[in-house]
Amino acid sequence: MNVTGMTTEERISRIEDGLLLQKRVLTFKEACLYASIKPSYMYKLTSASKIAHYKPNNGAIYFEREELEAWLLKNRVSTNADIEKKALKHTTLNHK
Repeated sequence: MNVTGMTTEERISRIEDGLLLQKRVLTFKEACLYASIKPSYMYKLTSASKIAHYKPNNGAIYFEREELEAWLLKNRVSTNADIEKKALKHTTLNHK
């Protein structure tokens, strides 16, 4: 361990993760790492066209990071506070 309390491998991993956040286009492997998805599941998603991806010349699979993020953030589950706020707003606006 060094002065930061991290091993060299941990520091390299952090740097790689930071670089991944800077890329606009991710390889298949990078997309799996970024989304914390196993490659077998990512293949299922791509083969079923359930996730946006790119295959130039029908070769390697690539992902646009922003589209991958949008896919990860779809189907938001509202908190109880969100639901109560909506209900209060609805009853206030529709109360006669």
